[in-house]
Amino acid sequence: MIPNENQPNKSKVKMKIADSTVKTLCDEQLVLESELPLQGAHILELGCGKAEKTRALAKTGKVASITALEVDQIQHEKNLQIQDLPNVTFALGGAEAIPSQDNSFDIVLMFKSLHHVPRELMDQALKEIRRVLKPGGLAYISEPVYAGEFNEILRLFHDEKTVRELAFAAVQRAVQSGLFELVAQKFFNTPGRFDNFEQFEEGILKVTHTHHQLAPELYAAVRDKFMAHMTPTGFDFQSPIRVDILRKPLNR
Repeated sequence: MIPNENQPNKSKVKMKIADSTVKTLCDEQLVLESELPLQGAHILELGCGKAEKTRALAKTGKVASITALEVDQIQHEKNLQIQDLPNVTFALGGAEAIPSQDNSFDIVLMFKSLHHVPRELMDQALKEIRRVLKPGGLAYISEPVYAGEFNEILRLFHDEKTVRELAFAAVQRAVQSGLFELVAQKFFNTPGRFDNFEQFEEGILKVTHTHHQLAPELYAAVRDKFMAHMTPTGFDFQSPIRVDILRKPLNR
């Protein structure tokens, strides 16, 4: 069961960037389906990446349509080759300049992508999300918490502490200013698994949206830290996640 972290819809409510007491382990798809009114919804996903969550959402058979945006041209071109998701439209674009009309979507999703928006454009991205949401529509903003063993590996070559804090601060400002109402905060851990270091290298070090160029000494340090987590069945991690669920006010 997902821990209940519902908060009153007040602009001055105390939001948390993390909750170290939460030990719940679950797939984020379960959180998504339990917390959002997906049936018949028109959905915008920002920063869809390899469209893994796009696919899982489309396959529920509940949503009317998904518009999946990706800012990385290389990955977008790959997404355009997907032919088996008829209710999904892939488009090139970033959260700070969404190529959609006002009041177009019931739900906007961001999976671990707000902190990738340039820091000076995070507030603009949230304004854009509000613009394209229908009145009463929901924004589901999922962000990785800066903690955990997997994060200890990542921060050796890509330390995101500052940008994650900036992303959280932007969400706080959006709530405090009345741009959005806070519906809930959810905290949980998601499982992650790699069969070997080569899979980690391919999926993390060689992503096209960020160019990781590691010196030989750093590469060796990352590999050693990763290999320290080897088990007979592979490499298993638990990564803490925070989800901020926001609502566009009905009367503004």
